[in-house]
Amino acid sequence: MRVRHANPKLEFTELGALFFLQWMGMAAWMVPLTLVLNAHGLQSIQPFAFATGALGAMVSPLFFGAMADRAAAPTRVLRWLSVATATAMALASAAVQWGWPPGVVLALIQWLALCAAPTTSISTAIAMARLPDPKRQFGPVRAMGTFGWMAGCWLVSALGADDSTRAGFVGAVLWVGMAAFTFLLPDIAPPRSAQHLTVRQRLGLDALSLLKQSDHRVVYLSATLFTIPLAAFYPYTPPQLRELGLERTSAWMSLGQTTEIVAMFTLGALLTRWRLKWILGLGLGFGLLRYLFCAAHETGWLLAGIVLHGVTYTLFFTTAQIYVNERVEAAWRTRAQALLTLMLSGVGNLLGYLGSGWWFSLNTHTDGTHWSVFWGGLAAMIALVTLYFLGAYRGRAGGEITRA
Repeated sequence: MRVRHANPKLEFTELGALFFLQWMGMAAWMVPLTLVLNAHGLQSIQPFAFATGALGAMVSPLFFGAMADRAAAPTRVLRWLSVATATAMALASAAVQWGWPPGVVLALIQWLALCAAPTTSISTAIAMARLPDPKRQFGPVRAMGTFGWMAGCWLVSALGADDSTRAGFVGAVLWVGMAAFTFLLPDIAPPRSAQHLTVRQRLGLDALSLLKQSDHRVVYLSATLFTIPLAAFYPYTPPQLRELGLERTSAWMSLGQTTEIVAMFTLGALLTRWRLKWILGLGLGFGLLRYLFCAAHETGWLLAGIVLHGVTYTLFFTTAQIYVNERVEAAWRTRAQALLTLMLSGVGNLLGYLGSGWWFSLNTHTDGTHWSVFWGGLAAMIALVTLYFLGAYRGRAGGEITRA
């Protein structure tokens, strides 16, 4: 069900502000997390702390996506998830600061992940439902989230909180602001009744039927496989920056959003001129190039690799979100976006965080980390994913809409 705003400019402002607050809150937590844990003697749980996000994405997005599709207005679901995320983030930050046992810290971070995981797919579904032409308009709206991410990084570094729990408390305040902002958004009634549903439908597991369609399966699987090597970016780039003598790592990491903004604003034009296959393939190609730059282990090349993060993300993952909105029937779209979140942030990130942690330890010796081998091995995996996608995706005109 689409909702039209009487004032299109105000609608863009509202949706842009929604993404700005959400991604600013996420950046304040995620970008400095490695250094915060290291500064408080919690290095041993760092791979598992990032993996909690993946576990959360495997459990909660489909459930809350099904709720937003069938039982409750998406804005209300998003509001209470934002409150829960803020609470969990504040408690997790306090636990780190007060030196609570690692297991307790990890449990609180896991609670945070369960609350935050569904918010991306729900906010995306809200935006798609309110935009008259999502293919052209979603990129600029989503770019406001990129500005928010950069603002979160700059705020953390400006406060000198790159390795401080203050970053988490700032993030919690931002999530409270996100919850308050949802009161300004109109409710979008779920398109289907919640009556007479099976347990499988209530849990959102019926969304797995989307994978029966060939191109859907290729896009979802390619995105999952691509996410595995990309999961190493935020945990291991900040330590490499510091090894090369660059402080204020959160601010340096925000360079990745410069090209993301440009790509978001040009994505609509690309989608009207190019096939989805080539846009997605280009995103994979930039992903390969950025890790090859990181493998050079020189300041200039590493910063170039960080800059390419944004264009990689936009061309592949944002295009994949638009693919879902274009190719899946309206009654399924929140669940379809949730399934994408599950596959990327859940399966892909879980394998990526744990696998890259193992790969990092394998390439770290008494003389330091062999960064060229570390990033080079991950680049080789991206090359294989690119070959799979380009060979398997067909983009047929027929049979692309999944019926409820």
